[in-house]
Amino acid sequence: MGTSYAALVTGGTGRVGSAVATRLESEGFRVKAASRRDGDLSRPEEARALVERAAAELGGLDLVVYAAGEGFAPVPVAEVDEALWDAAFGATAKGSFFVAQAAGPHLRVSELGLLVLVEDVASYQPWPSFAPHCAAKAAQAMLTRVLARALAPDVRVCGIAPGPVAVGPDQEERRAAETLLGRIGSPDDVAEAVLYLVRAGFVTGTSLVVDGGRLLAR
Repeated sequence: MGTSYAALVTGGTGRVGSAVATRLESEGFRVKAASRRDGDLSRPEEARALVERAAAELGGLDLVVYAAGEGFAPVPVAEVDEALWDAAFGATAKGSFFVAQAAGPHLRVSELGLLVLVEDVASYQPWPSFAPHCAAKAAQAMLTRVLARALAPDVRVCGIAPGPVAVGPDQEERRAAETLLGRIGSPDDVAEAVLYLVRAGFVTGTSLVVDGGRLLAR
């Protein structure tokens, strides 16, 4: 990328987050790939602490990719309990906000200044068996737009809404049939989208859908 930027990737040891972190490192970024062991992001004080540690370790922050999340479990609406609801909203929506809040001052003084929230096509589709997840991701997608206005013009804020990119082998055929392209993607497709947004200096306040046409298929 020319300049050596510093990036914090939350959920950085998950399938999508680790692919993003690895790709950024290959492009010359200094990367902090944070896992659950680095803090419970549903707790504002731990979210803030992670951001400050990452900035100290990396010598600042130019890019934050929020790929952390919880509460993705197929449960009928009648059986959803408060714990599942809180897990989905805590790590996904609440964590996104408080990490962004803490990272804002660092990103404002960066030449790059980019926040990417990894959403989901579930932000835009009603899946009855994943009600907490859909609702939390929809909230996160709105935060993409709210934060883009709040942090402009110094910081760009974008979302990436993946479709089937982290699918178990037993589900590949079924999930592939749900897309227009007739195949599943991979976490590397999300990493490529992050790099596009790094380079796309006139893009903010919107979400890049990376789903093989999943939103249009059904």
